[in-house]
Amino acid sequence: MAKIRKAISYRRIERPYTRISKFRNKNYVRVRPHSVITRFDIGETKKDVYQFPVIFDLIAKKSLQIRHNSIESARQTSNRLLEKEAGKFGWHLKIRLFPHHILRENPLASGAGADRMSTGMQRSFGKPISTAAQVHEGQPLITLGVVKDKIDVAKKALKCAASKFPCACRIALVKN
Repeated sequence: MAKIRKAISYRRIERPYTRISKFRNKNYVRVRPHSVITRFDIGETKKDVYQFPVIFDLIAKKSLQIRHNSIESARQTSNRLLEKEAGKFGWHLKIRLFPHHILRENPLASGAGADRMSTGMQRSFGKPISTAAQVHEGQPLITLGVVKDKIDVAKKALKCAASKFPCACRIALVKN
């Protein structure tokens, strides 16, 4: 299996490319790559995030695209830390992004015999390889509701999640 290209290749916001229809002839995207994000709500899901006494948001400082594997990595990191230090209850983490945008790549062969195989980049469309969420400046990426005695753990978890995103993020207190 080929390696994943660097995130810088897909960071710039493009025109949203999401045309998927149940009718095949109206569908520009023939295949939609599966998303690796398993859950968008974790923790104490019987309670809504906004029912907790303290709520934090992780907010993006720049506009860019974030790939689905980065979002899942941030979710796993923060979930692991919250479960280890705060237990199973007393917090609710909500991922506020969904990767709609389909990323494409025109694979070019290199090496011996590649000149007979490649057709160049003229009018290239590319094959779908991944999905990404388009994020704008000031948009919340993750919302975390916690009880009052778990505030330090919540800040630490959001800081760990922010390190997985390809942009600078800030932690904002929404409700105290």
